[in-house]
Amino acid sequence: MGLFNVPIGVGDPQGERFQIVEALVDTGATFTILPASVLDNLGVEPQRSGSFELADGSFRDYRIGETILRVEGEEVHSVVVFGDNGMDPILGAYTLDCIGLALDTSRKRLIRVPYRL
Repeated sequence: MGLFNVPIGVGDPQGERFQIVEALVDTGATFTILPASVLDNLGVEPQRSGSFELADGSFRDYRIGETILRVEGEEVHSVVVFGDNGMDPILGAYTLDCIGLALDTSRKRLIRVPYRL
């Protein structure tokens, strides 16, 4: 589970404009979730919807899209979830795996790890 925040850049689909947000690192979350207003303002289009299990065990549908994220100086195309406006952004496991990052919980930072086949 996430224990700290990191700055991430949320880009438009072309990678021309970015907005920096502080995101909670949470490997218990499959995807990165951001306020819908941030994604809408950058022109990110939802491509589908999906049902997500929340921390309290309930389920809720959210819109899902893809865009470019910057984390620790790396850019990656990643799945993003359109969360409620005003919610805190969460950096999920899928994005971390795509970039090759893991948590160093003792130092509260992200570290590079080798990809595995």
